[in-house]
Amino acid sequence: MLSLDQKTFKLFIGNDFVEATDGSTFETTDPSTGSVIGHVHEASKADVDAAVTSAKAAFEEEWGELDPYKRGRLLEEWASVLWERRDEIAKIETTNQGKPFREARADVAFAIKTIEYYAGLADKVEGSQIPVPGKRLNLTRREPLGVTGHISPWNFPFQLSVRGIAPALAAGNTAVLKPATDTPLSSLALAEAAADAGLPEGTVNVIPGKGSVAGSALVEHEDVRGITFTGGTEAGIQVGQTAMEKVIPVTLELGGNAPNVVFEDANLSKAVKGTLFSAFLNAGQMCWAGRRLIVHESIADDFIEQVEDAISGLTVGPGMEKDTRMGPLVSQAHKENVANYFDIAEEEDATLVTGGSEPENVPEGGYYLEPTLYRDVDPNGRLAQEETFGPILTAFTFEDEQEALDLANNTPYGLYAYAWTQDIGRAMRVTEAIDAGVVSINEAPITFPQSPFTGFGKSGLGHEQGKQAIEHYTRLKTVFFKQP
Repeated sequence: MLSLDQKTFKLFIGNDFVEATDGSTFETTDPSTGSVIGHVHEASKADVDAAVTSAKAAFEEEWGELDPYKRGRLLEEWASVLWERRDEIAKIETTNQGKPFREARADVAFAIKTIEYYAGLADKVEGSQIPVPGKRLNLTRREPLGVTGHISPWNFPFQLSVRGIAPALAAGNTAVLKPATDTPLSSLALAEAAADAGLPEGTVNVIPGKGSVAGSALVEHEDVRGITFTGGTEAGIQVGQTAMEKVIPVTLELGGNAPNVVFEDANLSKAVKGTLFSAFLNAGQMCWAGRRLIVHESIADDFIEQVEDAISGLTVGPGMEKDTRMGPLVSQAHKENVANYFDIAEEEDATLVTGGSEPENVPEGGYYLEPTLYRDVDPNGRLAQEETFGPILTAFTFEDEQEALDLANNTPYGLYAYAWTQDIGRAMRVTEAIDAGVVSINEAPITFPQSPFTGFGKSGLGHEQGKQAIEHYTRLKTVFFKQP
């Protein structure tokens, strides 16, 4: 099995680790110390072509024609192999991405559940019969696309790679994955486990490399018939444009700026815990982080004080240390981007409640920032409007329900939203009025493999998870039979 000790990590094409065509490599680091883990072979356009060719052969010669029931059983076997390796993969994830080990372990478990869910759907990808006039039969059938391309992000590298690949494979497609350059290692372990589970050669391929080279070549490749991208909005728009030029389906899960609305009748202790969890899970490096805390003015001072106290109890440090509750950011460059918002907050006269600097007593060279809370934030300023993608929580107050909804919807993003209330009528109004693809009442954050995950506005296009994801990885064909 892939090990952190091996120091050199190759591409995974055709069920085997292979060197990049030109031998190029790049460094991958441990964010907790800034030290180099090893060197990863960097895919060129030629390597992308080799991976797509391998995937196309697997689709045409075996996987695409395989009995759907057998596909499902192979996916189950893949999940079993991953379960046996879950702790080793979680360690790879923590070491390469930085998140606490308990979070990485939960991510791996969620990914395994996702594969199991789609394994059960593999032989249930159904069409329908449509009543039409005359002596004829009209039906539809869902057919796989062929080779699908997947571009995954660095914040949940293992889980979000699986989220796209599992439904693609269940529907009968094969996959080529381009992981984020900062965090390629767990994706290589994922593909290795697929091969060890008996998935045919070329079914799952992984090509680490630059987005501008490997990512672009994957999206542009003439034999790639569908694309899934998770990442920044600007890059996602470029991917979407290329997909539209090719006229192939594309799913985009992009940025977010989730509101977290706390009404005066909320269970405050649960709301505090949920606020902390949604804002600082994975050091706030989540598109669905509840980074905009919107609190009723009658409870604002008390609630924000409770949140401040809870933040002070978060231990920041290396993800593999038992007491760590928040790990480092993924890279030095990203740390600098997030820290820039400390200056923006000062320029916009936001009130710093806690944090706003680098923590003490952490390893030298690591990419750490303190969990940070601001209040008196300008709702139209950069601190509130932009996706900081780090451990920064901004607090606002509201007087009535309409003002709360106006603040919640005051963003171009619409991925996720949270609200806390014990009034069922209010809860129903909120879920209808908030402009987001997912709304959670009295829990943050939460999702399941069977639950659709989608964004409105600049948060994306299409559906991840649930039965709906299968639709992206199939094409619908209508068939007519006329009685002779």
